[in-house]
Amino acid sequence: MTASNFQKSRFHMMAKPTSYHCNLKCDYCFYLEKEEMLTPSLDQSKAAEQSKAAEQMSDGMLKRYIRDYIRSQDSDEIDFAWQGGEPTLAGLDFYRNAVKYQKFYADGKTVTNSFQTNAVAINRQWAQFFAENNFLIGVSVDGAAEVHDKYRISVNGKPTFERVKRAIELLKEYKVSFNTLTVINDQNWNKGKETYQVLKALGSVHLQFIPIVEVEQSCQQTNTGHYSPAADAKLTHFSVPADGYGQFMTEVFDEWIKDDIGSIFVRMFDSVLATWMGYPASVCVQARECGQAMVIESNGDLYSCDHYVYPANKLGNISKTNITKLATSKQQQRFGHAKYSKLTSQCQQCEVQALCYGGCPKHRITAIEGEKHKQNYLCNSYKKIFKHTAPAMHLMTQEIQRGGLAADVMPILSNMRKTN
Repeated sequence: MTASNFQKSRFHMMAKPTSYHCNLKCDYCFYLEKEEMLTPSLDQSKAAEQSKAAEQMSDGMLKRYIRDYIRSQDSDEIDFAWQGGEPTLAGLDFYRNAVKYQKFYADGKTVTNSFQTNAVAINRQWAQFFAENNFLIGVSVDGAAEVHDKYRISVNGKPTFERVKRAIELLKEYKVSFNTLTVINDQNWNKGKETYQVLKALGSVHLQFIPIVEVEQSCQQTNTGHYSPAADAKLTHFSVPADGYGQFMTEVFDEWIKDDIGSIFVRMFDSVLATWMGYPASVCVQARECGQAMVIESNGDLYSCDHYVYPANKLGNISKTNITKLATSKQQQRFGHAKYSKLTSQCQQCEVQALCYGGCPKHRITAIEGEKHKQNYLCNSYKKIFKHTAPAMHLMTQEIQRGGLAADVMPILSNMRKTN
């Protein structure tokens, strides 16, 4: 299917109105490195001009993006996702204008907003704005204070956990819907149970866990414009161990199934259950193909994926080319198809392949003798997660198909634990 086959489609986009700029300096942030790429030093004055332009999306670009994104979708519900860097750096007036333009161009459609933030800048003014405009807030928090503050520090080196905790209390006070995003790294991979309990105590009922797998910059072959790790690439010290993600998520699962099915929602488990039920995965990492979640940079440049903001993955600029044409281009289709077409033979024959389809292509960094393509670094973790969760997923699927609720299996699971 090519862009010429239709005028509208369904795809999702994450906007980075402040690009790579942030008020924190997290060691593991993969987007801070984009400063060098997004502001090439052709000469000193030009670089300074580009750097300034990249600080924030202009009002004209904001208006164009909102208008064109709404018009590009054939759905009656359209979600705008704001990320960074740190999106609060754009300021409240920027989002007031965004909401104003959304209402102007909505044309009867329902427009929603999601907003991923480190939360340190959230005060009563922000909380009130989010409440009045029904924003869904994603708060980044990595667990207990000693874990969170290991990497999530301010630019002057100060810890941030207590500030994030206060921000969450404000969101709850103003009845703002929020979820939490937790990065699984070298500090918390063996603290799944503890981390889950901390997030529950903070009041989070929608949880997302993302493993950090980053290659040392010295091991990246950047001269090609592609993300292309060297054959002997070394991982950063903060990356999660290959088996660590599996240990973390199975610990979380064991806590979740005790009392929280149906009252607390873990994004990965929701996606796995959907797959068990015969529906498409709701998480891109588990989907058969990539390419439906693009990134628009502050200057209007569109890239294939949040994790692939590299020159080779630039699709174009929305000020020069129609947003639908870029999002449905042959280049983007090739990017999406590559996930399934470049599986190792081991992955193709794997019994749980349909639950992950090889995982995120960016994590395919493990060379295997005799294989043309590389294996996902987290392969063993995924196998552990899917096999560990299978008995409970099977019971939940049966219960739902009988007309019950997934939560109805908790007494059964409790009895199973007692007899084992």
